Amino acid sequence: MKVLLSYVLVGFLWLLHWLPLPVLRALGYGLGRLLHIFGNERRRIALTNLRLCFPDLDESERRTLVRRHFVAFARAFLDRTLGWWASRERLERIIRIHGVEHLTDPDGRPVIMLSPHFVGLDAGGTVVSMHVVGCSVFSRQKNPVLNKLLYDGRRRFNDAVLLSRQDGMRKIVKAMKDGHPFYYLPDMDFGRKESIFVPFFGVPAATIPALSRMVRLTRARVVPVITRQVADGYEVEVMAPWENFPGDSVEADTEFMNRFIEGQVLRMPEQYYWLHKRFKTRPLGEQGFYK
Repeated sequence: MKVLLSYVLVGFLWLLHWLPLPVLRALGYGLGRLLHIFGNERRRIALTNLRLCFPDLDESERRTLVRRHFVAFARAFLDRTLGWWASRERLERIIRIHGVEHLTDPDGRPVIMLSPHFVGLDAGGTVVSMHVVGCSVFSRQKNPVLNKLLYDGRRRFNDAVLLSRQDGMRKIVKAMKDGHPFYYLPDMDFGRKESIFVPFFGVPAATIPALSRMVRLTRARVVPVITRQVADGYEVEVMAPWENFPGDSVEADTEFMNRFIEGQVLRMPEQYYWLHKRFKTRPLGEQGFYK
Protein backbone atom coordinates (compact mmCIF):
# COMPACT_ATOMS: atom_id res chain seq x y z
CA MET A 1 0.00 0.00 0.00
CA LYS A 2 2.81 2.41 0.90
CA VAL A 3 4.49 1.83 -2.46
CA LEU A 4 1.19 2.35 -4.29
CA LEU A 5 0.62 5.64 -2.47
CA SER A 6 4.15 6.68 -3.39
CA TYR A 7 3.41 6.11 -7.07
CA VAL A 8 0.23 8.18 -6.72
CA LEU A 9 2.26 10.99 -5.16
CA VAL A 10 4.85 10.85 -7.92
CA GLY A 11 2.07 10.92 -10.51
CA PHE A 12 0.59 14.02 -8.88
CA LEU A 13 3.99 15.72 -8.84
CA TRP A 14 4.47 14.83 -12.51
CA LEU A 15 1.21 16.59 -13.36
CA LEU A 16 2.41 19.73 -11.57
CA HIS A 17 5.40 20.20 -13.86
CA TRP A 18 3.06 21.03 -16.76
CA LEU A 19 1.74 24.11 -14.95
CA PRO A 20 2.99 27.59 -15.86
CA LEU A 21 5.48 28.85 -13.31
CA PRO A 22 3.17 31.62 -11.95
CA VAL A 23 0.51 28.99 -11.18
CA LEU A 24 3.10 26.69 -9.59
CA ARG A 25 4.35 29.59 -7.48
CA ALA A 26 0.80 30.45 -6.38
CA LEU A 27 0.34 26.86 -5.24
CA GLY A 28 3.66 27.11 -3.45
CA TYR A 29 2.49 30.22 -1.64
CA GLY A 30 -0.61 28.42 -0.40
CA LEU A 31 1.36 25.32 0.58
CA GLY A 32 3.91 27.44 2.41
CA ARG A 33 1.25 29.21 4.45
CA LEU A 34 -0.30 25.86 5.38
CA LEU A 35 3.08 24.43 6.40
CA HIS A 36 3.68 27.51 8.52
CA ILE A 37 0.34 27.14 10.28
CA PHE A 38 0.55 23.40 10.95
CA GLY A 39 4.32 22.89 11.17
CA ASN A 40 4.61 23.86 14.82
CA GLU A 41 7.93 22.14 15.51
CA ARG A 42 9.70 23.43 12.41
CA ARG A 43 8.30 26.90 13.01
CA ARG A 44 9.78 26.86 16.52
CA ILE A 45 13.14 25.68 15.17
CA ALA A 46 13.22 28.49 12.60
CA LEU A 47 12.31 31.12 15.19
CA THR A 48 15.00 29.83 17.55
CA ASN A 49 17.60 30.03 14.78
CA LEU A 50 16.57 33.58 13.93
CA ARG A 51 16.68 34.67 17.59
CA LEU A 52 20.24 33.40 17.76
CA CYS A 53 21.41 34.79 14.42
CA PHE A 54 19.46 38.05 14.36
CA PRO A 55 19.11 39.23 17.98
CA ASP A 56 18.58 42.82 16.80
CA LEU A 57 15.31 41.97 15.04
CA ASP A 58 12.16 42.23 17.11
CA GLU A 59 9.89 39.21 17.45
CA SER A 60 7.35 40.40 14.88
CA GLU A 61 10.11 40.86 12.29
CA ARG A 62 11.39 37.34 12.95
CA ARG A 63 7.90 35.87 12.62
CA THR A 64 7.42 37.69 9.32
CA LEU A 65 10.74 36.33 8.11
CA VAL A 66 9.74 32.79 9.10
CA ARG A 67 6.47 33.08 7.16
CA ARG A 68 8.38 34.24 4.09
CA HIS A 69 10.81 31.36 4.52
CA PHE A 70 8.05 28.74 4.60
CA VAL A 71 6.67 30.15 1.34
CA ALA A 72 10.10 30.18 -0.34
CA PHE A 73 10.73 26.62 0.88
CA ALA A 74 7.37 25.34 -0.41
CA ARG A 75 7.83 27.04 -3.77
CA ALA A 76 11.27 25.48 -4.15
CA PHE A 77 9.81 22.06 -3.31
CA LEU A 78 7.16 22.32 -6.03
CA ASP A 79 9.70 23.77 -8.46
CA ARG A 80 11.70 20.55 -8.13
CA THR A 81 9.07 18.93 -10.37
CA LEU A 82 10.47 21.08 -13.18
CA GLY A 83 14.00 19.82 -12.57
CA TRP A 84 12.73 16.25 -12.70
CA TRP A 85 10.57 16.46 -15.82
CA ALA A 86 10.53 19.84 -17.63
CA SER A 87 12.37 20.14 -20.94
CA ARG A 88 15.92 21.40 -20.99
CA GLU A 89 14.80 24.43 -23.00
CA ARG A 90 12.23 25.40 -20.38
CA LEU A 91 14.70 24.90 -17.55
CA GLU A 92 17.27 27.11 -19.25
CA ARG A 93 14.67 29.88 -19.42
CA ILE A 94 13.67 29.51 -15.78
CA ILE A 95 17.09 28.80 -14.22
CA ARG A 96 19.68 31.28 -15.46
CA ILE A 97 23.32 30.64 -14.67
CA HIS A 98 26.10 33.22 -14.64
CA GLY A 99 29.83 32.50 -14.44
CA VAL A 100 29.81 29.06 -16.08
CA GLU A 101 33.48 29.51 -16.96
CA HIS A 102 34.38 29.08 -13.28
CA LEU A 103 33.01 25.52 -13.14
CA THR A 104 36.23 24.20 -14.65
CA ASP A 105 39.78 25.20 -13.81
CA PRO A 106 42.04 26.26 -16.71
CA ASP A 107 45.01 24.58 -15.02
CA GLY A 108 43.15 21.29 -14.58
CA ARG A 109 42.89 21.52 -10.80
CA PRO A 110 39.88 19.93 -9.06
CA VAL A 111 36.92 22.21 -8.35
CA ILE A 112 34.70 22.32 -5.27
CA MET A 113 31.36 24.04 -5.86
CA LEU A 114 30.50 25.45 -2.44
CA SER A 115 26.69 25.56 -2.21
CA PRO A 116 25.18 26.61 1.14
CA HIS A 117 21.67 25.52 2.06
CA PHE A 118 19.48 28.04 0.29
CA VAL A 119 16.08 26.87 -0.91
CA GLY A 120 17.18 26.99 -4.55
CA LEU A 121 20.18 24.70 -4.26
CA ASP A 122 18.44 21.88 -6.17
CA ALA A 123 17.67 24.25 -9.03
CA GLY A 124 21.30 25.29 -8.99
CA GLY A 125 22.42 21.67 -9.03
CA THR A 126 20.14 20.95 -12.00
CA VAL A 127 21.52 23.72 -14.19
CA VAL A 128 25.11 23.00 -13.16
CA SER A 129 24.61 19.40 -14.31
CA MET A 130 23.85 20.73 -17.80
CA HIS A 131 27.40 22.06 -18.01
CA VAL A 132 29.64 19.66 -16.07
CA VAL A 133 29.58 16.02 -14.97
CA GLY A 134 29.94 16.57 -11.26
CA CYS A 135 29.79 14.53 -8.09
CA SER A 136 27.75 15.04 -4.96
CA VAL A 137 26.60 13.29 -1.81
CA PHE A 138 23.30 11.42 -2.14
CA SER A 139 21.26 10.47 0.93
CA ARG A 140 19.52 7.19 0.23
CA GLN A 141 15.79 7.27 1.03
CA LYS A 142 13.98 4.43 2.77
CA ASN A 143 11.10 4.66 0.30
CA PRO A 144 12.32 2.95 -2.93
CA VAL A 145 9.97 4.93 -5.18
CA LEU A 146 11.08 8.31 -3.85
CA ASN A 147 14.69 7.15 -3.75
CA LYS A 148 14.59 6.34 -7.48
CA LEU A 149 12.90 9.67 -8.24
CA LEU A 150 15.59 11.65 -6.42
CA TYR A 151 18.44 9.52 -7.76
CA ASP A 152 17.29 9.72 -11.38
CA GLY A 153 16.64 13.45 -10.99
CA ARG A 154 20.24 14.02 -9.95
CA ARG A 155 21.51 12.10 -13.00
CA ARG A 156 18.98 13.34 -15.54
CA PHE A 157 21.40 15.28 -17.75
CA ASN A 158 24.58 13.23 -17.30
CA ASP A 159 26.09 10.32 -15.40
CA ALA A 160 26.90 12.30 -12.27
CA VAL A 161 28.82 10.49 -9.56
CA LEU A 162 26.58 10.12 -6.49
CA LEU A 163 28.20 9.05 -3.24
CA SER A 164 26.85 8.51 0.25
CA ARG A 165 28.25 10.13 3.38
CA GLN A 166 29.29 6.65 4.49
CA ASP A 167 31.65 6.40 1.51
CA GLY A 168 33.90 8.89 3.27
CA MET A 169 36.26 11.52 1.90
CA ARG A 170 38.47 9.07 -0.01
CA LYS A 171 35.91 8.37 -2.75
CA ILE A 172 34.99 12.04 -3.00
CA VAL A 173 38.65 12.96 -3.46
CA LYS A 174 39.06 10.25 -6.10
CA ALA A 175 36.02 11.54 -8.03
CA MET A 176 37.43 15.08 -7.89
CA LYS A 177 40.83 13.93 -9.14
CA ASP A 178 39.04 12.07 -11.96
CA GLY A 179 37.71 15.44 -13.14
CA HIS A 180 34.29 15.64 -11.47
CA PRO A 181 33.60 18.99 -9.75
CA PHE A 182 32.18 18.38 -6.28
CA TYR A 183 28.83 20.02 -5.43
CA TYR A 184 29.42 20.50 -1.72
CA LEU A 185 26.78 21.48 0.87
CA PRO A 186 28.84 22.60 3.86
CA ASP A 187 26.50 23.92 6.52
CA MET A 188 24.64 21.19 8.37
CA ASP A 189 25.04 19.99 11.95
CA PHE A 190 26.18 16.34 11.70
CA GLY A 191 27.04 15.98 15.37
CA ARG A 192 30.14 16.25 17.48
CA LYS A 193 32.25 13.40 16.07
CA GLU A 194 33.52 15.00 12.85
CA SER A 195 32.92 18.66 13.70
CA ILE A 196 34.74 21.61 15.15
CA PHE A 197 33.05 24.62 16.74
CA VAL A 198 33.38 27.88 14.84
CA PRO A 199 31.10 30.93 14.98
CA PHE A 200 28.07 31.27 12.75
CA PHE A 201 26.45 34.66 13.28
CA GLY A 202 28.42 34.81 16.53
CA VAL A 203 27.11 31.50 17.88
CA PRO A 204 29.47 28.49 18.16
CA ALA A 205 28.23 26.00 15.54
CA ALA A 206 29.36 22.42 14.99
CA THR A 207 30.81 22.59 11.49
CA ILE A 208 32.44 19.89 9.37
CA PRO A 209 35.94 21.14 8.41
CA ALA A 210 36.00 19.01 5.26
CA LEU A 211 36.36 21.95 2.85
CA SER A 212 39.75 22.96 4.20
CA ARG A 213 40.96 19.38 4.38
CA MET A 214 39.88 18.55 0.83
CA VAL A 215 41.57 21.65 -0.56
CA ARG A 216 44.78 20.90 1.33
CA LEU A 217 44.70 17.33 0.03
CA THR A 218 43.82 18.01 -3.62
CA ARG A 219 44.79 21.65 -4.29
CA ALA A 220 41.20 22.17 -5.43
CA ARG A 221 39.79 25.60 -6.23
CA VAL A 222 36.73 26.66 -4.19
CA VAL A 223 34.01 28.13 -6.41
CA PRO A 224 30.90 29.35 -4.56
CA VAL A 225 27.61 28.54 -6.34
CA ILE A 226 24.77 30.62 -4.91
CA THR A 227 21.19 30.17 -6.13
CA ARG A 228 18.59 32.87 -5.56
CA GLN A 229 14.86 32.23 -6.00
CA VAL A 230 13.31 35.10 -7.97
CA ALA A 231 9.80 35.83 -9.22
CA ASP A 232 10.33 34.25 -12.64
CA GLY A 233 12.62 31.39 -11.66
CA TYR A 234 16.15 31.23 -10.29
CA GLU A 235 19.41 33.10 -10.72
CA VAL A 236 22.53 30.97 -10.21
CA GLU A 237 25.76 32.84 -9.55
CA VAL A 238 28.99 30.90 -10.02
CA MET A 239 31.56 33.10 -8.33
CA ALA A 240 35.24 33.37 -9.10
CA PRO A 241 37.50 30.94 -7.21
CA TRP A 242 38.62 31.96 -3.75
CA GLU A 243 42.13 33.36 -3.56
CA ASN A 244 44.54 32.66 -0.69
CA PHE A 245 42.61 29.59 0.42
CA PRO A 246 43.46 27.52 2.38
CA GLY A 247 44.87 29.78 5.05
CA ASP A 248 46.85 29.31 8.23
CA SER A 249 44.82 26.46 9.73
CA VAL A 250 41.80 24.23 9.27
CA GLU A 251 40.04 26.16 12.04
CA ALA A 252 40.70 29.52 10.36
CA ASP A 253 39.54 28.17 6.98
CA THR A 254 36.30 26.84 8.47
CA GLU A 255 35.61 30.14 10.20
CA PHE A 256 36.27 31.95 6.91
CA MET A 257 33.75 29.67 5.19
CA ASN A 258 31.09 30.41 7.80
CA ARG A 259 31.67 34.16 7.48
CA PHE A 260 31.24 33.84 3.73
CA ILE A 261 27.94 31.99 4.21
CA GLU A 262 26.78 34.69 6.66
CA GLY A 263 27.33 37.31 3.98
CA GLN A 264 25.23 35.37 1.49
CA VAL A 265 22.47 34.84 4.07
CA LEU A 266 22.27 38.59 4.63
CA ARG A 267 21.56 39.02 0.90
CA MET A 268 18.41 36.84 1.10
CA PRO A 269 17.68 35.82 4.70
CA GLU A 270 14.24 34.40 3.92
CA GLN A 271 15.81 31.82 1.57
CA TYR A 272 18.30 30.23 3.97
CA TYR A 273 17.31 26.83 5.38
CA TRP A 274 16.24 27.88 8.87
CA LEU A 275 14.20 24.69 9.44
CA HIS A 276 17.36 22.72 10.29
CA LYS A 277 18.65 22.57 13.89
CA ARG A 278 21.88 24.29 12.95
CA PHE A 279 22.94 24.73 16.59
CA LYS A 280 21.79 21.37 17.94
CA THR A 281 25.26 20.15 18.93
CA ARG A 282 26.66 22.27 21.73
CA PRO A 283 30.10 22.55 23.31
CA LEU A 284 30.45 20.31 26.35
CA GLY A 285 28.58 21.70 29.32
CA GLU A 286 26.51 24.16 27.29
CA GLN A 287 22.72 23.87 27.37
CA GLY A 288 20.85 23.19 24.13
CA PHE A 289 18.71 25.78 22.38
CA TYR A 290 15.89 23.57 21.06
CA LYS A 291 13.27 22.31 23.48
